[in-house]
Amino acid sequence: MFDTRETFILSIMIIACGVFLMGLSLYFFRRIKTYDDYNVAGRSTSTFPLICTLIGTAVGGSTLLGFVSKGYTFGMGQLWLPVGMTFAGIALYFFIGKIHAEGERLNMVTLADFLVSRFGEGVRVPTLLSILCAYAAITGMQFVAVATVLKLVFGLALPVGILLTWALLTAKTWLGGLMAVIWSDAILGTLQTLGIFFLLVTVYYASGSWEFISAAPMPEGNPDFLSLTGISGHELAVYMLTIGAYQFVRQDLWQRFWAARSLKAARTGYAVAIVFTLLVGGAVVLIGAFAKLGLDIAVANPDLSFYAIIKATLPLPLMVSMVVVLLATIISCADSFFIAGASSIANDIIKPRMKGRDDAFMLRMSRHSVVAMSLISLGLALYAPRLLDIWILGSAMLVCGVLVPTVVALCRRTPDPRGGVIMMWGGLATAVLWQVLGHPFGLHPVMIGLPVSLALMPLALRKPSLSLSTESAAR
Repeated sequence: MFDTRETFILSIMIIACGVFLMGLSLYFFRRIKTYDDYNVAGRSTSTFPLICTLIGTAVGGSTLLGFVSKGYTFGMGQLWLPVGMTFAGIALYFFIGKIHAEGERLNMVTLADFLVSRFGEGVRVPTLLSILCAYAAITGMQFVAVATVLKLVFGLALPVGILLTWALLTAKTWLGGLMAVIWSDAILGTLQTLGIFFLLVTVYYASGSWEFISAAPMPEGNPDFLSLTGISGHELAVYMLTIGAYQFVRQDLWQRFWAARSLKAARTGYAVAIVFTLLVGGAVVLIGAFAKLGLDIAVANPDLSFYAIIKATLPLPLMVSMVVVLLATIISCADSFFIAGASSIANDIIKPRMKGRDDAFMLRMSRHSVVAMSLISLGLALYAPRLLDIWILGSAMLVCGVLVPTVVALCRRTPDPRGGVIMMWGGLATAVLWQVLGHPFGLHPVMIGLPVSLALMPLALRKPSLSLSTESAAR
């Protein structure tokens, strides 16, 4: 896809980007002294880096490439996808005060910590399983995404690219923890946001502006290409109940609320990030749609439409910059998922079994957990033939098993612990079974598991027995 000169310049920029990220992680390695420093950035993050890291984790590499491809293939109706992704995010905003206060009071690190404070230790394992399945799979997907870029630029075999990506991201995350992740996101997220808006403006004017785009013949078989109604209700519903609802129980988001230096920083950072996430997601869809009609780009594989668009519209220096933006987008997402999964291993597997150990020990265990998480994700990236299916299962487990209990826990201080455990396992097991059966009747696991979880919700809302209520209050 790139000639020798382009490959050489891209190589220099990619290597420089990798060296910079490692240098940043080494800097924070010297500043990390405690378990909280590593897993929740010392609970001292200011507003600006919080905004950038939240945008960076919301719009990942798969979102960027996927939304460009969706816009290129199906048109402007796909603008509803970023809207659907935003609804749950807006709902979560109204609970930030409670989430932040509880996290400060009980030194919470993971979503499981919050649920355990309401339902007891019985919910830690199903929450952990759901998070590990989702985050290991999506981290593996980011390994594959970076490796795909390396394959296009260097001609590297995909497994070699995956191994190189694994080595870099593991070392980066092992050294700097969430503190380095957030501050690298402050830089990468800024590049990502500016780069996407710049590309939208470039593609729009290269396409001849709206007058030319709207007058262009519509793609064959898609007369509603420029219509906002060009998306089926079923597709939008599935997206809102999977990727959309998943936003509410994203552990990487909750960790950033607890990493904020104050409630004001958390609220302001998240509110700005919601707006920019919607705008960036919409811009990405429009880039694909405008390029399809205005630039008359023919791509056999729509997944490669982003690369074809930047090559058709940008001079070499700017094209190189956009490839760096793509890598920034993927990396800012990958290391966030990486540290979220590793925190679950350290906090929800090791810490409950190592009570009484000092903070230095748990800091070491956190770094060991990064290695463990990296090996799980690497194995999935290299050997799982249907990695996307594992991610679908993980997100379904989170939505079906964890979403409703989380809403109950946020709205009711003393829910019934036994009811919460039953509700969580019921939704989770149903989603897993439906996935194993191969989506009977064409129904996504969320369409079955979430109603089961909702049906079991009254068990968690009933008044707990006196002994269980006393135990919950003590927590």
